[in-house]
Amino acid sequence: MRLLIQRVKRASVIVNGNVNDKREIKQGMCVFIGVTHGDTEKNADWLAEKMTGLRIFEDNDGKINLSLNDLPEGGEVLLVSQFSLYASCAKGRRPGFSDAAKPDEAERLYNYFVEKVQGMCLKKVATGEFGADMEVEIINDGPLTFIIDSM
Repeated sequence: MRLLIQRVKRASVIVNGNVNDKREIKQGMCVFIGVTHGDTEKNADWLAEKMTGLRIFEDNDGKINLSLNDLPEGGEVLLVSQFSLYASCAKGRRPGFSDAAKPDEAERLYNYFVEKVQGMCLKKVATGEFGADMEVEIINDGPLTFIIDSM
């Protein structure tokens, strides 16, 4: 599994163009999640712990030293599936997606990851919808962006 994490001031997602179904967060992380062949719940568990414990927020001294759970007002997370995190652009001009897991397996692990993160005492966890057309709006804070691959 692969996460692309962005520290955000706010983020939102609109699913399938339905503006009445806008899912949004305030200060926290917007996390794009990719699943590849052979990923397991163990990968998802490790990444959920790593992500929620990642110290990427500033403390009172301006040092990047706080995790989501350390934020005084509580951090929020927007989780969005993104199969293109496993795209290969090495050959030609058209990306190849053969490294991305098949949709049924990717959806199962994405949902498992979402449930795992929801159970981690965060202030708010919002999600996109697996396989849907989504419009994501992000106000990146920093900007700070990190890529984490599972072990």
